[in-house]
Amino acid sequence: MSDLLAGLGIALVLEGLLWAVAPHQARRALEGIAALSTTRIQACAVAAVAAGVVIFWLARG
Repeated sequence: MSDLLAGLGIALVLEGLLWAVAPHQARRALEGIAALSTTRIQACAVAAVAAGVVIFWLARG
């Protein structure tokens, strides 16, 4: 459970840094994502989940 909380904390730090350091670019990125089709967004989300699982699996060995 502590690993899950640590991962969540790191994700929040990275997300917060993006908005704190480059809010204009973050807003443009969101606008670009909003312009994509739902199918494309879902495909990217599935790829991100798969990459996350692989990275976690490699890190935890």
